[in-house]
Amino acid sequence: MSGIRKNFPEQADKLITETDNNFKQISPDTSFAASSSNPIDKRLDFAAYFLAFIKVLDKQGESFDKIRKVSLEIVIDYVRPKNKFQQLIKRIPAKLISSPVGAFFLKKFNKRVSENSNTDGFIANVITDKKETFGLGYGVDITECGICKLFNKHSFQKYSSILCDVDAVTAELAGLKLIRTGTIALGAKKCDFRWERKT
Repeated sequence: MSGIRKNFPEQADKLITETDNNFKQISPDTSFAASSSNPIDKRLDFAAYFLAFIKVLDKQGESFDKIRKVSLEIVIDYVRPKNKFQQLIKRIPAKLISSPVGAFFLKKFNKRVSENSNTDGFIANVITDKKETFGLGYGVDITECGICKLFNKHSFQKYSSILCDVDAVTAELAGLKLIRTGTIALGAKKCDFRWERKT
């Protein structure tokens, strides 16, 4: 939690303790994700911790802009590869998309994400038409967002869009450029993920 210590050096230990306490209260709402057959649900545990931290800053009276700034620093640091091996691993899926192996895994992935036995989870559709995916052959439409559901449940929906801002960073780490027209967090009917290979 270096981002907390950097931005709140004198309060860091207190904020981390309060965040941990909040997380204990929120985590039962996302406990299903650990055994969910939908792989996108796996990110809900982190989203719950992220929400726990936002609750602490909001209670402290921090502005939206400050909460967004600090939260993004922490999340981006979390997703950024820590060494060259991790950096290589993050780029492999984008390289495999156009291969027969990639096509096989996309088909299996679509089957797992297009339905969800838990109403608090994600539902998505994988798009493989090259015309709809800027020639890449891979895109995703999230039609139900588990993160938005979690934030809505705790009446903190105004902050859910902050996590959307991280998607461009994770795309870049994969050697791709994110192209998006809207997100559920900002009122769209779906979150559309389309990517272009970076040249």
